[in-house]
Amino acid sequence: MRFDRAVTAVDVHAEGEPGRVIIGGVLDPPGGSVLEKMLHFQEHSDALRLLMLREPRGYPALCCNLIVAATRREAAAGFIVMEQSEYPPMSGSNTICVATVLIEMGMVPVKQPVTEFFLEAPAGLVKITALVEDNRARAITFENVPAFAFDLNVPIEVAGIGTVNVDLAYGGMVYVIFDGPSVGLRLSSDEAGDIVRIGEMVRRAAREQRPVTHPENDQISGPTITLVSGPPSRTDADLKNVVVVSSDQEHPGSPHALPGAVDRSPCGTGTCARMATLHARGQLKLNQEFHHEGILGTKFVGRVVRETSVGRYPAIVPSITGSGWITGIGTYVLDPDDPFPNGFTVGDLWPR
Repeated sequence: MRFDRAVTAVDVHAEGEPGRVIIGGVLDPPGGSVLEKMLHFQEHSDALRLLMLREPRGYPALCCNLIVAATRREAAAGFIVMEQSEYPPMSGSNTICVATVLIEMGMVPVKQPVTEFFLEAPAGLVKITALVEDNRARAITFENVPAFAFDLNVPIEVAGIGTVNVDLAYGGMVYVIFDGPSVGLRLSSDEAGDIVRIGEMVRRAAREQRPVTHPENDQISGPTITLVSGPPSRTDADLKNVVVVSSDQEHPGSPHALPGAVDRSPCGTGTCARMATLHARGQLKLNQEFHHEGILGTKFVGRVVRETSVGRYPAIVPSITGSGWITGIGTYVLDPDDPFPNGFTVGDLWPR
C-alpha cells in the first residue's frame, strides 16, 4: 500500500499535558536558526500540523513537536512546537516531552545519574538537566529563556464581566494573567469550559486594549495565551493555575475558529511568566522555589536562577522541573484516498 505521508512519532505527556514528538518522516526545514525554520515550516508545511493535531489523528488538547537539526553548535537538537492555533516560540511541557524522548529513545548521549545538554527552541537556547535512572528520565529541569513582566495590575474592560485587572508577562510566550476567584472561577476541572470561555474573553480584550511586543524580537507579540491564577488545592503548592491555550489565532471570528483548551499540566512557560510577575512584586526571591499546581493536581517546581534584563525590562532566568512519561510509539499515515488530509473538527469536541 502506498501512502502520501508516513510520520513516526512518540506520544508523551508531561504532568498530564500530551506532547507528541515527531522523530521521523519529515525533512528538516531550511533556516539559519530554529526560529527561521519554524517560520518557514509555518508558511510552507502547515498541513502537517493539521494532519497531526486534528481528528482523526489528534484531539483538541494535543500538542506536537518536530525534532529538527540545531543551528547552534552548543545544542544537541532543535525543536518546533505546534499547537492547535499557533507555533509558540517556547513551551515548557513540550520541552519536557522532547527531552524525555531524546533520552529514552537513545537520541542523545545519556549519563547516569545526570544527563545535561542544550536544546534550541525558536525562542533560543534551553539548558536541560535530567535525572536518569535505568535509562529512564525521572525528572527534567530546563533553564528557560529570560522571563519578564511588561505590565502589572493593568485594568481592561471585558464585555459581560466588567473591569478585570491583569498582568502582561513573557515566559516564552506572551501571557495575560488574572485572578480566577475575582471573576468567580475556582480552577477545578469541572469548570474547564467556563475557564476557557472567560479566559478567551479576557485574552481578546487584553490583545485589543493592551497589545505588547517582545523588545528584542518583533515576531513575538500578544498576549496569545491566558493564565488564570488562584489559591492551591494541595498543601505543598504555593499557587494554582489553569492556562487557556487559544485556538482562534489564525482566523479569529471566522466560522472555523476553535474555542481553546486548558493546559493539562501546570504549564512551564506560564509558570515562568507567573514567577516573573511575583519577582517584579518582590514576592519571589532569587533561588527561592516556587511550587505551581495545575488543574489535575500535578505540579511543576520553578526557581529564579538569576536576574537579568530584556530590553528596558528587568527580567529573570527561570528554571522548571517536571517529569514526562512515554505513552506510545506509532507511525501516522495519510492514505492518498483519505477525504480528510487536513483532519477535521466536529462541534461536540470542537465547539465554535
